[in-house]
Amino acid sequence: MKTLRRSDDRGQADHGWLFAQHSFSFAEYRDPQHMGFGPLRVINEDRFAPGRGFGMHGHRDMEILTYVLEGQLAHKDSLGHGTTIHPGDVQRMSAGTGIQHSEINPSLYDELHLLQIWILPSELGIAPGYEQKHFGAEDKRGRLRLVASPDGAQGSVSMRADARLYAGLFEGDETARLALAPQRKAYVQVARGRITANGQVLDQGDALMLESEPLLSLSEGQGAEVLVFDLGPDQGTSVSST
Repeated sequence: MKTLRRSDDRGQADHGWLFAQHSFSFAEYRDPQHMGFGPLRVINEDRFAPGRGFGMHGHRDMEILTYVLEGQLAHKDSLGHGTTIHPGDVQRMSAGTGIQHSEINPSLYDELHLLQIWILPSELGIAPGYEQKHFGAEDKRGRLRLVASPDGAQGSVSMRADARLYAGLFEGDETARLALAPQRKAYVQVARGRITANGQVLDQGDALMLESEPLLSLSEGQGAEVLVFDLGPDQGTSVSST
């Protein structure tokens, strides 16, 4: 089964300095039909104005991934990390028993454009943790590169969740296929450009949800950057994130 979610159908929030688009219910955007997909709970596409961001705030019992598309993100947290996240970086923060962090666009002139992803953990009450790795364009060109997984396979960042995240860049006749095991789901998010996924044309911000499909096929990319989630069964949505 294939379910299409167009970019314009997502929830939106305009705070002046922050414009956010929510794939699933988040903050003041509530849609009982879109509370998550398997353990995937949040995909927020955020655009931060120069010099703005979130001060220190808390999360718990959530695996949080940050994927920067343009600009840079300055991160600080209660574990003592102070890093800058650039395009091509994947940041994983395990909130676990509780973590405080800040997220700021340090540029005085350039917008910050990113995807923030929350995934329900497979185990509650773990120790908080942090990891950040870079995956260059050459790693993702014309293929799906594993960038996050439960076991850190293939040099990906590791996370405590029943999910795998792949990233790919596609142009022209470049194609990729991903076999999907029975009882698993796939979620395709187009970060930029255009791609055809299992015969469905997707533009920037569009998503395609696959259930009981044995294979994902990507083709006909036009400046496409794509994230693909290989997801386990539904876990519910009762885990607290703050």
